[in-house]
Amino acid sequence: MSTLFISDLHLDASQPQINNTFFYFLEHIAPTADALYILGDLFELAIGDDDNTVFTQSIIRALSRIIEKGVPVFLMHGNRDFLIGKSFATRSGVTLISDPTVIELNNQKILLMHGDSLCTQDKSHQRFRKITHNKIIQKLFLSLPLSFRRKIANQMRKESVQYNSKKSAEIMDVTESAVDAAIKKYHASKLIHGHTHKPHLGEKRIVLDAWHNHGNYLQVDHDGKMILINIPQQ
Repeated sequence: MSTLFISDLHLDASQPQINNTFFYFLEHIAPTADALYILGDLFELAIGDDDNTVFTQSIIRALSRIIEKGVPVFLMHGNRDFLIGKSFATRSGVTLISDPTVIELNNQKILLMHGDSLCTQDKSHQRFRKITHNKIIQKLFLSLPLSFRRKIANQMRKESVQYNSKKSAEIMDVTESAVDAAIKKYHASKLIHGHTHKPHLGEKRIVLDAWHNHGNYLQVDHDGKMILINIPQQ
């Protein structure tokens, strides 16, 4: 038995191969786990729990099935799906966790984060993050008609892709000072995060991979052994 960690799946109805890889993971790999942690960006976009499409329902059912098998699933918001709410959690059975969260694993304190808050050189993203995580702004956005929210989100996604293409890789990566400060603040032995799409298995910091060309998960065994494992697209 082991604990599994994934992030940055960016699930979307237009990406059936990635979706099928997630379904395969839940059906054939996750059932033997002690727990599954999803550290943000499960979805490419989340515009409110009332966006109850056939695609969203399929993800909810898949999560429900693994939880019914006795595997608890913990879900952290990312920078793209921070509007996942209590209704989604109730219907799927997942437990929403804050960013950051500290867990105890194999007698060690492990700090879990999505990772975007560690990219402190990316000033524009930090400003955007501060605005979009404001509860009043979120409430105002969710009060808009669903179709209008979808248009806004799609436009923002296009602009984000164009804008990020002009940024340097260094700016969009985490800073060592932010990593060290977070680990020190929470008295953690290790930090596990995603967001940067740069898989890394270090002594103090483990970075989860994105699911663009294949699936990927971190497996932490009871003896403390950690390994990043790829899953071929299904």
